[in-house]
Amino acid sequence: MNKIIILNGPNLNLLGEREKNQYGSFTLKDIEKNCNDYANNNDIKLSLFQSNIEGDLVNQIQKSRNEQDGLIINAGGYTHTSVAIHDALKVLKIPIIELHISNIYNREEFRHKSLISNIAKGVICGFGAEGYIMSLKAMKKFLKK
Repeated sequence: MNKIIILNGPNLNLLGEREKNQYGSFTLKDIEKNCNDYANNNDIKLSLFQSNIEGDLVNQIQKSRNEQDGLIINAGGYTHTSVAIHDALKVLKIPIIELHISNIYNREEFRHKSLISNIAKGVICGFGAEGYIMSLKAMKKFLKK
C-alpha cells in the first residue's frame, strides 16, 4: 500500500468562505472526503495535514522523508515566499507534486513565481478541487515506476 501525504498551507482551511469566485464553494472538508474516498478505493494510505504555520508544514515535510512514499503540497501563499519549505522539500527522496486550486499563472504577478516547482516532479494548477484527485492519480503512477 502506497503512503501519500497531502499538505495544505495557509488559508486553505477557509475554502468555501474566501474568494468563492477564485476557489469555488467547496470546503477543505469536502476535498478531504473526496481524497479519502479515492484513497480507500485505490490502495493508498492517505495522510492529510493543513496548517497556517510555516514551521508546522516544515515539520511535516521532514517527517515525511521516513514515513511517506509520496508528498502532494498545496503550500498556498508560502509557494511564493517560503525558502524554509523549499529547503525541506529538497531533502526528500520521494516524489513531490505541487498543487494549486487556481491557475497561479493567470493571477497576480507575484503568484507566478513558485519556490516549489523546480523541486516537484509535477505541477497541477487551475483545475479546482478536482486537482487533488488528479494529483493522487498522478502520484499513484509515479509510485508504480
